[in-house]
Amino acid sequence: MNPALLLDSQLCFALYTASRSMTQAYQPLLGELGLTYPQYLVMLVLWEEDGVTVKRLGERLLLDSGTLTPLLKRLETAGLLVRQRASEDERRVEVWLSAAGKALETQAAAVPQAMRCRYGAEGRETESAMLRQTLQQLTKLLQGKQDQD
Repeated sequence: MNPALLLDSQLCFALYTASRSMTQAYQPLLGELGLTYPQYLVMLVLWEEDGVTVKRLGERLLLDSGTLTPLLKRLETAGLLVRQRASEDERRVEVWLSAAGKALETQAAAVPQAMRCRYGAEGRETESAMLRQTLQQLTKLLQGKQDQD
C-alpha cells in the first residue's frame, strides 16, 4: 500500500470530517432558531450587511446562484428576509432582512459562544484565530486567489 494513499494521511479527509462534524454540532443550536446551517450563513452576512445584492451574497458565501436562490426562497417564505429588484438597476436583486430576520439576530448572538464552549475553544481565542486564518489562506490558495489581498 502506498502511504500517500492512506485515508488518514489525507488533508482533504481531515477537513471534510471536521466540516461535517462542525455542521452537525451547529444543528441543535440552529434548530432552536428554525435555521439550517447554510441559512445561518446567509443570515450572518445579512446581519453584517443588510441590503446586499444576491451576487455579493454569493461572493461572500462562495455559492453560485443555483445553490443560493433556493436558500433565499426558503428564508423569504419563513418571513426572515425580502428580495427586491434594485430601483436603479432592475437586473440586480437586493436582499433585505425583515423585522423577524432582524429580531432573530438577538437570539443568534448566543450561538458562537455556545459553539466555542462545545468544541473547547473557550479561552483559546489565539489558537482559534490561527486555525481560522490558516483555513482562509488554504481556501484562497485552492481558489488561486492568494495574491488578491
